[in-house]
Amino acid sequence: MTQHQNVIRPVRADEWEKAKELRLTALQDPVARIAFLETYEKASAQPDSFWQDRTQRAAESATVRQFVAEAPDGTWVGSVTVFVEAAGSDSVLDDQAEVDQGHVVGVFVRPEHRGTGVIESLFEAGVSWAWSLEEPRLERVRLFVHEDNARAAAFYGRFGFRPSGVVIPMPNDPSAKEIEYVLPRP
Repeated sequence: MTQHQNVIRPVRADEWEKAKELRLTALQDPVARIAFLETYEKASAQPDSFWQDRTQRAAESATVRQFVAEAPDGTWVGSVTVFVEAAGSDSVLDDQAEVDQGHVVGVFVRPEHRGTGVIESLFEAGVSWAWSLEEPRLERVRLFVHEDNARAAAFYGRFGFRPSGVVIPMPNDPSAKEIEYVLPRP
């Protein structure tokens, strides 16, 4: 399947069942242990209300947006979420945001759709949304990648993200490192 057949759009609040299915699929990917901080076991045990609330926030909040790639048959083939981290606030990784910034999380494309341009389109949508915000005006977009996730690091570099020099221990495995990549506002 080629990328142009997919629709890239923000998630809608009533799509929690599709959001749940895609997230649980992502958490079963062979690289999930180094790509996500959440486990399949924990996520699959969550009640429907958790998924409903999570999806509603990702659809309606001014500080987070989830973008999905939807195939012509309605299947979601990928997703990217961007959070706003205000300067001085605690970020999703418990460090402190130095500037107003976006933080990309939950990056996933189903294996059979990798290499088709889906991830590029999802990132274009997420980063464009981040740059479109007027309050706060974001100075950069960042993400963290596990030191062993070379495939993800290579894509982020091609998209324009660069290592910032910040390296943190992975929250669920302090012996492993997460490397911060940043994309400054153009």
